[in-house]
Amino acid sequence: MIPDVLPLIPLRDLILFPDLVVPLFVGRERSIKSLEEAMREGHLVALATQCMPETQEPGPDDIHTIGCLGAIMQELKLPDGTAKALVEGQQRFRILEFVQIDPFFKVRIELIEEPTGADVETQALMRALVSDFEHAAELGKPIPQEVLVAASAIEEPGRLADFVAFHLNLKVEEKQQILEALEPRDRLEKATRFLKKELEILELGSKIQNRVKESMTKTQREYFLREQLKAIQQELGQFDEVQAEVDEYTESIKDSGMPEQVAEKALKELSRLEKMPPQSAETSVIRTYLDWLVGLPWIVESEEKLDLVEAKAILDRDHYGLEKVKERILEYLAVHKLTDKMRGPIL
Repeated sequence: MIPDVLPLIPLRDLILFPDLVVPLFVGRERSIKSLEEAMREGHLVALATQCMPETQEPGPDDIHTIGCLGAIMQELKLPDGTAKALVEGQQRFRILEFVQIDPFFKVRIELIEEPTGADVETQALMRALVSDFEHAAELGKPIPQEVLVAASAIEEPGRLADFVAFHLNLKVEEKQQILEALEPRDRLEKATRFLKKELEILELGSKIQNRVKESMTKTQREYFLREQLKAIQQELGQFDEVQAEVDEYTESIKDSGMPEQVAEKALKELSRLEKMPPQSAETSVIRTYLDWLVGLPWIVESEEKLDLVEAKAILDRDHYGLEKVKERILEYLAVHKLTDKMRGPIL
């Protein structure tokens, strides 16, 4: 016989479902006293989740009215004064009134009965939910095989919805919606909707992984991580700073008018820059080289002055000594004046 008045422990960031076992860490003074009272009186405790998890000392208005009856299987007192309990969910309940506030909560509850049978349409919903649950595991969600087997063996629709919701990464308010769905079919539909959303996220993650692996080399782990980030940003409609820099250099190389051989060398160095980690010291060297290449006036022409007498006068005026160097420069200018064709830059 379950009493209609029980001690209550408000839960934070946790939802307990019937027929499922969870570890419970109890640290607040009022909750510890509720746990102690439950251990003295049949090991049964009312568990309901707070509306706002950050509330340190919740009052009756801060606690959801639909909760789950829990049977305390084990209790362990910890040296710091807190306690750890292993609790098994028993049955949904509704809080009718708070009969005691201090030194701990006591509430009058009404147990909620639910039908266990399932019509043909509900059975179809159950099969679809189990199928989606298995598909989530195939897409990489860490669901143990024994959990999948247990899900396929559940015959009650409401219990199946609770079981699947418990093993999904749902927000507390979403799990509370499942808990408050008193009709098993309604609960199945909510669980299916939340699982479909999870499948969309998993499929998108799988799509990104496959896209990255197609362009990945086995020995370039850093390259894989950069490509993975790039794929994620493409899905979000964003681009990282490195890609923006590469695109800017690519356009500058095309617009500079440099010869084809030089452009090939510039693009090769740009490819090296793209694959390097940003913190590498060599990246600044490559950037300087590329800036120098695109900054050269490849398509700008100026009027040539090939007056050898004037050139010799300027060299003698601005540079003392260096006779062989000056002679080499004058020879180059003389040949260029005769052929009227520049054979290449002085290297």
